[in-house]
Amino acid sequence: MCLAHEKRMIVSLDTSQMNRILWIDDKNWTVCVEAGKVGQDLEAELAKNGFCTGHEPDSMEFSTVGGWVATRASGMKKNVYGNIEDLVVHIKMVTARGVIQKNCQVPRMSAGPDIHQFILGSEGTLGVVTEVVMKIRPLPAVKRYGSIVFPSFEEGVACLRQAAKERCWPASIRLVDNQQFRFGQALKCEAPSALGGVWDTARKFYVTQIKGYNTEKMCVCTLLFEGSESDVTHLEKRLYAMAALHGGMPAGEENGLRGYTLTFVIAYLRDLGFEYGVVSESFETSAPWDRVVDLCRNVKFRVKKECDLRGVRHPPLISCRVTQSYDSGACIYFYFAFNYRGLDQDPVHVYEEIENAARDEIIANGGSISHHHGVGKLRKQWLRETISDCGMGILKSVKAFIDPKNIFAAGNLALDDDLSSK
Repeated sequence: MCLAHEKRMIVSLDTSQMNRILWIDDKNWTVCVEAGKVGQDLEAELAKNGFCTGHEPDSMEFSTVGGWVATRASGMKKNVYGNIEDLVVHIKMVTARGVIQKNCQVPRMSAGPDIHQFILGSEGTLGVVTEVVMKIRPLPAVKRYGSIVFPSFEEGVACLRQAAKERCWPASIRLVDNQQFRFGQALKCEAPSALGGVWDTARKFYVTQIKGYNTEKMCVCTLLFEGSESDVTHLEKRLYAMAALHGGMPAGEENGLRGYTLTFVIAYLRDLGFEYGVVSESFETSAPWDRVVDLCRNVKFRVKKECDLRGVRHPPLISCRVTQSYDSGACIYFYFAFNYRGLDQDPVHVYEEIENAARDEIIANGGSISHHHGVGKLRKQWLRETISDCGMGILKSVKAFIDPKNIFAAGNLALDDDLSSK
């Protein structure tokens, strides 16, 4: 996106040809990779050597290593492997003043403020990430999916909170609300045989009639376990026992795999929706545990209200899921879609207005500006409020020193507002 005031020639840099693994260190379990390497290609190549990074964002079939660093990315399996800031050992970045990098590749150092923290999340405003050294691990011996049905979203959140307290975390544990659960069921393929249809009916009867779950309130948690056979088995037993204390019951490996795969499908559904008059997108945040349930409820209410105010004629879809868990809080993803037929305004503009209102509601309820999508141009209006005037001044000072002529004029983070573009 070109900035309106920019008069200089604009160069768009494509790093897709910087896609090599430069070396794999099987003694220190690290890999050096060029920044244009796409995530799924990196994992496939590492797997041939018996390793993985374990970093698996929803976008891994398109996103690159350099993009992960630039946006402070997070993956679905962060409980075992960590977020990108946990995986990075060394970064090489080319700036207008020269190359930024450390003189050694060690697991940790105390040498003043960590320069990696200025690079992580810089969103292309300071320079170009060219190489990254990341931690790797041997491929897990066992990879097993699972799922849990809860009577309500509130009980599901309570279970995730207890799992966080007790560090009873599989590689991935993701809780979807009732709206998203029903949406997923609507996308489910028909049973391949009459017997399969009978079995599905029997399971539904057991859950709703015997167990008494309300289909308008129940929700599902999808699980992915990775590790040794003994570790996975032990963790499964602990987690399913914990879920039972919150009214949850196991729902099978097949449902876990389907729910995990749906994450990758949603982006394609968004594009398909445009052909049918539907605008949709996701937005996310992080919040303390004691604010998760209230934040989800209030944001959904606010989105529906804003749709009514803007003349959206059909009921919108607004759903959420808890995607990453931490000791002190969680990441929450919202999925929002509406049918724009009959609108008098540009539907994309209407969507932006509604999402902005939702972001205001998120912040008012104790949530963050973003968990891992970053700031960019769409959320930079909240950055100063998020990090304080002093914090904003620090970032602007770094930008002014590293890139005084604003060569990297991406316009993200509002860091170049005071710099000359001559």
